[in-house]
Amino acid sequence: MKFKLIIVFLTLITLTACGTKKLVSTTGGTSNLATSKVIVKHYENAVNFQTLAGRLKVRFEDEKTTQNVIVSLRMEKDKAIWLSASILGIPLAKVLITPNSVKYYEKISGSYFDGDFSLLSKEVGTELDFEKVQNILLGQAIYDLRQESYTMKTSDRGYVLEPKKQFALFTRLFLLNPTTYKADAQQLVNSSKNQSAIVTYSSYQTIEGQVFPNDINIVANDEGKTTIIDINYRSVEFNVDVSFPFEIPDGYDEILVK
Repeated sequence: MKFKLIIVFLTLITLTACGTKKLVSTTGGTSNLATSKVIVKHYENAVNFQTLAGRLKVRFEDEKTTQNVIVSLRMEKDKAIWLSASILGIPLAKVLITPNSVKYYEKISGSYFDGDFSLLSKEVGTELDFEKVQNILLGQAIYDLRQESYTMKTSDRGYVLEPKKQFALFTRLFLLNPTTYKADAQQLVNSSKNQSAIVTYSSYQTIEGQVFPNDINIVANDEGKTTIIDINYRSVEFNVDVSFPFEIPDGYDEILVK
């Protein structure tokens, strides 16, 4: 399980797809004004909270293993994300992410990572940051849709947004729900490296009057190797007292990113 939990919440952002498949088939076009209105609605409907405490069931599957873990999640919006994973009540790993740092330790291998997003970004070859991780967990677009110009097409499932100017390394597509304007799917594509990630939100729930993800499915492909991650929110509470206990045990080996 070495380093898998942090992969679940970080490197899925960096995986980009080889295929030419689109998220959905589309028909017709829309005006720039309509596109702007949809993007505004997406951010108006973002979950509003100061703190969050939740419990998740996470299923990780690749070609070698299938693993189910229970994860306790605590967040202070825009400031900290804390994750503690266990199997059958036995603690396995902890993760603490802030805008300036990424810390992780895993008990089975006795290893830890203590660094920042710049180290991880250098390792994986694309920019990572706290906001992208937070957005995935909250059902928001990974990238800030307000920072670029987008074209939009309608489909039988909602609004498909694509940047007018794609990144040189990978392309991006976002599918927004026509009713809630939350993200229903996000796809990143890198043709040159034969890599992909598609994040889909199969269902949402209403908590204290706010629309929040219920299930998140991630399918990542890397040169023909597929990783599937299913995240199910078992419980979520807003604006509760939270703490972020984190201390790397003595004797653990540091994971170095060169």
